Amino acid sequence: MRELDRAGGTRRFKAAEHRAGNGKGFESFPSRDYVAHVNHAPGFLKVVQEAKSRVKEVSLSEARARLAANLQAVLLDVREESEWDRGHAKNAQHLGKGVLERDIEARFPDKNTEIIMYCGGGFRSALTCDVAQQMGYTQVRSLEGGYRAMIAADWPLER
Repeated sequence: MRELDRAGGTRRFKAAEHRAGNGKGFESFPSRDYVAHVNHAPGFLKVVQEAKSRVKEVSLSEARARLAANLQAVLLDVREESEWDRGHAKNAQHLGKGVLERDIEARFPDKNTEIIMYCGGGFRSALTCDVAQQMGYTQVRSLEGGYRAMIAADWPLER
């Protein structure tokens, strides 16, 4: 079960149970519905919607296909370091939103590098894609639904 309220509010995901030995690196993850109460400020939502009008978003299935087809493509987690430490997509790299503008050119000097960015729910990644495009990056995409959607879809995860 997955309900997304794009204007903020309650998000509910049916989370897959992750147990030790499944190769995902988690000792456990609750098998019950995961509920996050998100009350985004109207100004933030306005800025996100404007960014989303300028960036390309990809579904989970499209992200999987793009990463499989291009071994040089990068899956980039733009969440805070504390979020990354609690768990992230397997084989992802981390560059938090707070330092992205400062560090992206050193990390990815080729501005044609294909980069699929994700955050918790797809808002911050839209903002970071927008900034990266302003900096000249041509192949950046934001993952729809972010990390919460990855959990719901049983994407391989690690700590």
